[in-house]
Amino acid sequence: MIAGGLARPPGRGIRRLASLEKRLVLTLIILVAVIWTAAATFRPGEFIHTGGLNALIEIGSSAFTPDLGGETLRLTTIAAFRTLMYAVAGMSIALLIGIPLGIVASGTLFQSRLTRYSIVLVTRGFLAAFRAVHEIVWAVLFVFALGLSPVAGVLAIGIPYGGILGRIIAERITDAPERPLDGLRVAGASSFQVLLYGRLPFAAPDLISYLFYRLECAVRAAAVLSFVGLGGLGFRITIALDDLRYDQAWTSIYALVILVAAIDIWSAQVRKRLL
Repeated sequence: MIAGGLARPPGRGIRRLASLEKRLVLTLIILVAVIWTAAATFRPGEFIHTGGLNALIEIGSSAFTPDLGGETLRLTTIAAFRTLMYAVAGMSIALLIGIPLGIVASGTLFQSRLTRYSIVLVTRGFLAAFRAVHEIVWAVLFVFALGLSPVAGVLAIGIPYGGILGRIIAERITDAPERPLDGLRVAGASSFQVLLYGRLPFAAPDLISYLFYRLECAVRAAAVLSFVGLGGLGFRITIALDDLRYDQAWTSIYALVILVAAIDIWSAQVRKRLL
């Protein structure tokens, strides 16, 4: 009885096996057809530029023999200094945007729930709009409005970075633990005093670290945005590549690496002393 109750119909397993075999055969037929079609239409010469490999080898080998001539080093140093200055100028604009808007976007200065919600919503909307547009797009817009000038490049860095900094500042301020802040409130501190003596000191270490990181990003962005008239390291790399002087291009690339590494070392020393 038990065997009769648990026994399966003898034909069910055979039917499932036959169905599985049919699906497998159909899959193999489709796979063979796809491979056959791809093999018949693929032309290696249309997709692979054989001369590109030689150029890539030449560019790579030039990395070991950068141009260290006096004139090249002089021009590279000037370009590196310009890149750094434009990055600092862009970050200065970003701070002017990010600090006040970030504090307002945190909503910690307003007592009324309706006022806080309205102002925070509008402010965060502006910050989102600033950072949603890439710096290259901002650069194109400012070049159209202002022409090829360093101002266009600096603003293209400052506005999106300001939106990013504002968001980070708002988040770090609101993440402050409430227990120490309650002590300030009990002592009679106003919302601004709680922000100044409670929230900002808590957020300062992370904000300083993030600020230096964004400065490194600004240096790279300033190099990329050389086409809008900045005349920095990116411009030097473009000229070198156009002239097929890969050794000079690598000189500028190494200068950019050294510049970013120097900022990283400097930021570590500053954080060690301040924090």
